[in-house]
Amino acid sequence: MLIPVTLLTGFLGSGKSTLLSQILRDPEFANAAVIVNEFGEIGLDDFLVTHSEEQTVEMTTGCLCCTVRGDITQTLLDLYEKRETGQISPFNRVIIETTGLADPAPVIHTLVTEPRIAKRYMLGGVVCTIDTVNGLATLAKHEECQKQVAVADCLVYMKTDIDVDEAALHDLYNEIKHLNPLAIKQDRHGVDFNLSNLFNTTLYDPKKDHYDVARWLNDTVLHTHHNDHDHHHHHNGGIETFSLIFDDPLPSSAFLLAMQLLISNQGKDLLRIKGIVNLQEQSDRPIILHGVQHVFHEPLELDTWPSEDQRTRLVFITRNIPKQTIELFFKTWLSYDAEQVLEMSR
Repeated sequence: MLIPVTLLTGFLGSGKSTLLSQILRDPEFANAAVIVNEFGEIGLDDFLVTHSEEQTVEMTTGCLCCTVRGDITQTLLDLYEKRETGQISPFNRVIIETTGLADPAPVIHTLVTEPRIAKRYMLGGVVCTIDTVNGLATLAKHEECQKQVAVADCLVYMKTDIDVDEAALHDLYNEIKHLNPLAIKQDRHGVDFNLSNLFNTTLYDPKKDHYDVARWLNDTVLHTHHNDHDHHHHHNGGIETFSLIFDDPLPSSAFLLAMQLLISNQGKDLLRIKGIVNLQEQSDRPIILHGVQHVFHEPLELDTWPSEDQRTRLVFITRNIPKQTIELFFKTWLSYDAEQVLEMSR
């Protein structure tokens, strides 16, 4: 079974290390391996046995801590080999803590495109910490922060135990809600805070042994949230979140070519795309699409539809690409017949 990898991101000072320390104290995550850039920078207090020169050390909680040496690919491969050969304790998940200014996309690209990684690991999700004290100002000033929030599967509000101006907090919550309505949102100091929910964002649900497309897409939230706003929003940095729904099965050649052209021409501004697709040539077996910027997972073909809803549903998080542009693009391409598409693809 593939090992899920969760990216823990968040802007400088947003509380990543605090949240990670809490995760590592929880017995449920005793079989986790955490990858950090440097032991000294993450501030895990007493968790490390020593500041060893070894790349991988076991913590007092039983978790493994591993520093990045070279690129993340080699680090993940080394970790897996040590696991298989018994050099380290077996782990059932990996958490990668990124730096505060890091763009999550390159690590996601690695998990998706590197064949050796894809045979061993899967993207479990992106968790982003939000500084409720300085978050609104940070979002306004830093594109990196906007992007971290936009691509996250789960957002965790930190520092809510501090006395924060209620009006400013309300504005922050609204901005985050508009920037990423699809993400699971948790308050670290809320009574219902549950660490397990940070990791319940994968397409495949191992507990139920099936693909939970509804939970993964979460597009019903999008339509509820955008009910009075033409089903989309425009945000800081030109980031928008919206969905497209096609009632009828789509012609495979036209749709796939349209996707290829969209990715090749606009990839840097397609922050994330998720979708389930009904193609005319195989309408009984839906296709799952998942991409981050220029890079897409290999399309996954399901044996059956997960629900009675068999419409194509695509969820987009874009930067400086309005919903109307994407709608017109697909409408144009899907109007061509197979011969026209074949001729244009030559």
